[in-house]
Amino acid sequence: MSHSPHIIVVDDEAPAREMVGDYLRMHGFAVTLCDGGKSLRAEIETKVPDLVVLDLNMPEEDGLSIIRDLKAKTNVPVIMLTATASPIDRVVGLELGADDYVAKPCELRELMARIRSVLRRSAPRPTAAPASAAAPTKAAPEQLVRFGTKWLDLEAQALRDDDGNEHPLTASEFGLLKVFAANPKRVLSRERLLELANARDAEAFDRAVDLRIMRIRRKIEPDPTKPAVIRTIRGGGYLFSPAAERP
Repeated sequence: MSHSPHIIVVDDEAPAREMVGDYLRMHGFAVTLCDGGKSLRAEIETKVPDLVVLDLNMPEEDGLSIIRDLKAKTNVPVIMLTATASPIDRVVGLELGADDYVAKPCELRELMARIRSVLRRSAPRPTAAPASAAAPTKAAPEQLVRFGTKWLDLEAQALRDDDGNEHPLTASEFGLLKVFAANPKRVLSRERLLELANARDAEAFDRAVDLRIMRIRRKIEPDPTKPAVIRTIRGGGYLFSPAAERP
């Protein structure tokens, strides 16, 4: 019954995108190939895919501006294909909300593993759909953590408000919230956060941590300009202060 995930592969080099496309089709994915930002936008006008694999280094339009544009309009997961010599692009891409990256020339098995991992994290839970409003009260209590104005549902990897509406999280934002949920009232340095969140690329993730936390605060803090739920500890890192639970 479940549909094959639809993946759009964006690369200006035909041999590269066809190789990735053939490999993904061989593993049961529905694939659309695009040669740049223009054709990607035309495809997304018709139907938003389950995931986009995007080459960052394209002559017609920079991959980073495509990510910025995509994330402003949709919450589609993005895996970047990056030239190994461009760590700064990885950092900026992650800051813009990309979910992961694979270095080019890419090892197809690694790309496949990352795609499966990101799809798992971003997949909606169909069972909750009919009664989403009741979802926060129905989940097992230990799977729900109060973060300011929202509930983090660890099982569904979702952030919801009191009315049960889901608020999109990138995979890396969920990773950080999960670490905070497991370590309440404990000061966590950036290094410790990265270690606990299993960040593969410490340099890229380290420089993006503050931006991610800023984005998380916009979603969960009653007043993001005066963070009280995830506080900055000068010289130390960050501290998650759970609000006193009301009965």
